[in-house]
Amino acid sequence: MPKKSASAPLKKATLDTPSANSGAKLSISDRFALGKSLRKKVSLAEQGDFILPKKRIGLIEILKKQEKNRLHPAIPIRYQRMKESPFSFYRGAAAIMAQDLASQPTTNINVQLCGDMHVSNFGFFATTEHKLVFGINDFDETLPGSWEWDLKRLVASGVIACQELGGIESDSELVVRKIISSYREKLTEYASLSYVNLAYEFLGERVVRDNFSKSHLKLFDQFIKKTKGQCNLGVLEKFTDLIGNDRKFIENPPLIQRADVTLEGLPMREVLEAALNDYQKSLLPDKELLFNRYSLKDYVRKVVGIGSVGTICGVMYFEGASLEDPLFLQYKQAQESVLSPYIGASIYKNQAHRVVVGQRLLQGAPDIFLGYASSASKYYYVRQLRDMKGGLTFGDNGCNLEAFEDYAKMFGWALALGHARSGDAAKIAGYLGKSHAIDDALYRFSMTYAKQNLQDYEIFCQAIESGKLHDS
Repeated sequence: MPKKSASAPLKKATLDTPSANSGAKLSISDRFALGKSLRKKVSLAEQGDFILPKKRIGLIEILKKQEKNRLHPAIPIRYQRMKESPFSFYRGAAAIMAQDLASQPTTNINVQLCGDMHVSNFGFFATTEHKLVFGINDFDETLPGSWEWDLKRLVASGVIACQELGGIESDSELVVRKIISSYREKLTEYASLSYVNLAYEFLGERVVRDNFSKSHLKLFDQFIKKTKGQCNLGVLEKFTDLIGNDRKFIENPPLIQRADVTLEGLPMREVLEAALNDYQKSLLPDKELLFNRYSLKDYVRKVVGIGSVGTICGVMYFEGASLEDPLFLQYKQAQESVLSPYIGASIYKNQAHRVVVGQRLLQGAPDIFLGYASSASKYYYVRQLRDMKGGLTFGDNGCNLEAFEDYAKMFGWALALGHARSGDAAKIAGYLGKSHAIDDALYRFSMTYAKQNLQDYEIFCQAIESGKLHDS
């Protein structure tokens, strides 16, 4: 069955905001009504159907294609991490799910998508005012597209993560329904806010804590304490050592290692300094002045994440007034979004520019050093390594099954805020309505896709055992 959409596909991935309406500006009630009318083209029940693409590209072919643009020595590390569990596989399989989502019905109400939306891509981070807020924290695949892409990937991840934690079907249903109902209800609230007030909305530490069950507050407070301890001085102590009078990164091959030359054989320091000159032009003037107070002291390559393994990533150590004034920046290669083949190319040729714009739209007030650069026909975005950043993990020392439902509410809330900032909250809210019809539909989708993910995971593991893919 071909993909059913409420309007014609776009050649370029663009946003659908209230200000983009041609002619007379529509009122909030008009936009609610417009969203509701889209149910005639894509019913709420249809959102629960999972339609497998007729000519589905095999996952091995997709992964092999990604290998061509990755550092080959790191590819086995990526597959080792994906092999750990069905949830780990899901985290690294955004490109595989992208083609599946392209075959599903959509309303084509475009927002800024995270593009790789799953339950491990949330956490706390410091705003430009250094206040701790909760939100989405990974934007490598960000691109404008219909809101369903993010929400469907998120709820499916909720089921898969719940199963990994030992949950039964009723636990998965509770988590998924918490995500969807929170998303639906918060979008309705945000639709009535003035645009300026919406821009000032954040999920602060106190707001999140007030929405947690009392029985889970101890675990939450431990997470917050750990997050607040993530700072440049902490990185200095953990990842560097004093060699003579200079601080140097501690190597841990193959995950952290020093490189004197680039892959093209050019002097690494010269390439970095040229790229940093480009990077600082992407900063606001006051932040550019601040950055120029620091001097580059050391740098290493670093393997990060699951889906990102094999792309070029590194960490740089800068020093300000003294050894007690360190700054650590992470650079990460940005490639074309895995969504682009299906929903259109980015309007930004520099893929790192795409990532930075997406992060600013979805987070609202990100890292003060967030910027981008290009070097040797590759694109990199730059941000602080650890500045009150706390990504959410699952299992031991992270989110457990009992606390999952509290976090689930915040996942839906944070996603609603990001989509409201970048799209038409009233139109989406009008489509979703106030009933539980969309909750029922997307729960059905999430359970079906969790089964599909398990089948794909088993094929992936067989490919490694047979030698079609290599994890060593």
